[in-house]
Amino acid sequence: MSNIKKFRIKSFKNKSSILKLDKISLKYGRKIILDNINLQLNNGQILGLLGPNGVGKSTIFNLITGLVYPDFGSIIINSEKVNKYPIYQRTLKFKIGFVPQNGGYFHDLTVYQNLKAIAEITIKNLSYREEKINSLISKFELDPIRDIKADLLSGGQKKKLVIALALVSDPKILLLDEPFAALDLMTIKTLQEIIVDLQSSNNISVILCDHQARDLLACVDTAAIIHNGKVVAQGTPTNLIQNIDAKKAYFGESFKIS
Repeated sequence: MSNIKKFRIKSFKNKSSILKLDKISLKYGRKIILDNINLQLNNGQILGLLGPNGVGKSTIFNLITGLVYPDFGSIIINSEKVNKYPIYQRTLKFKIGFVPQNGGYFHDLTVYQNLKAIAEITIKNLSYREEKINSLISKFELDPIRDIKADLLSGGQKKKLVIALALVSDPKILLLDEPFAALDLMTIKTLQEIIVDLQSSNNISVILCDHQARDLLACVDTAAIIHNGKVVAQGTPTNLIQNIDAKKAYFGESFKIS
């Protein structure tokens, strides 16, 4: 697949960190999930996470949102350690949006009702609330299905809706867990363009993980390979696929971006 990002946004390299995982370790019983992980997301950056099943990519999202707590290390957002902050405080104070791999919407509500349900919690100003809902419906081209129940939508439409729901509260950090899973090629391309647009137009910093390596690498600035609980390689897509450790741990010798 051709590169969605016709140019790589370099300005994030000169900006400060918005999120940092510093020496994070986590065990489930005797099983080591993450072993002294270090990751950094800069303002305005799109960071991709790649690795085999079970290496802890989704666990990293759970740590950031506060669903689980690390055994060791620090989670730092905007220079503040947030290890002991509960989920709702991380969401509201640090403006974290999360798009899960599955679900994330009210099945028996329409597209409009889904957005309204979240907006009623996060937006106090009534006129702005309606403006925000209509803006997201327009942005994600959901107008023709605004009165259709979410359960009746296609996979791509559901994914657009869930991303829209995550944007109701104007997040500064957006986490996307396998956004391209089980979608057709045209829908994947549309989502890639949406992700890049969120970065360029809304200045949202994004972390996404996916098993579709080519699709992920087409829309990120940098990516990290996680293997055996460690970050074994990190860099731009072009540099990463040439990295010996990345080839050994994940890509193999024959992998190419296009």
